[in-house]
Amino acid sequence: MDALTALHERVSVPRLIGPAPDAAQREALFKAALRAPDHAYLRPWRFLVLESEGLERLGELFGRAALAETEDLSPDILARYQGLPLRAPLIVVAICQYHAHPKVPRIEQEMACAVAVGNMLVAAHAMGLGAVWRTGDLAYNPLVRSGLGLAENEQIAAFLYIGHPAGVLKAIPELQISDYFQSWSGL
Repeated sequence: MDALTALHERVSVPRLIGPAPDAAQREALFKAALRAPDHAYLRPWRFLVLESEGLERLGELFGRAALAETEDLSPDILARYQGLPLRAPLIVVAICQYHAHPKVPRIEQEMACAVAVGNMLVAAHAMGLGAVWRTGDLAYNPLVRSGLGLAENEQIAAFLYIGHPAGVLKAIPELQISDYFQSWSGL
């Protein structure tokens, strides 16, 4: 698939099945992430790659975080939290690392990390894989942050779920370019 087709047709794929991407697909995904624009070459990111037991351990961590928030959590709700990571055969946790720099503010570094995630989403689509970017409260939970080994200068930008689409891809609405892009010629 050419680059423009991948960009124009990419959709989030929340229902994913195995197998996980193979070694060549992973290399392509990870290389795509590392090509994100990055002012001053700070590389303000790192990535954790989880599969198999790693997904189960993340589920346990999500369960502990949920119990810390709500002590009388029902067994069904607890099981739901523990099962969240099992919705894909592979999860890449994208972590933004802030580096103090006189010319590169935090927001630019966060955006660079976000573009790295976006690049992986498009690369996954181009290879016939499915992917969905998830965050939610768990991405900001102190217990989850600690359990994943985040430092004070780090934050979770995404839980990127990757696998093969389970079913037909959803149709995307055709957006009107003129609704979002206007000419501007000054004041």
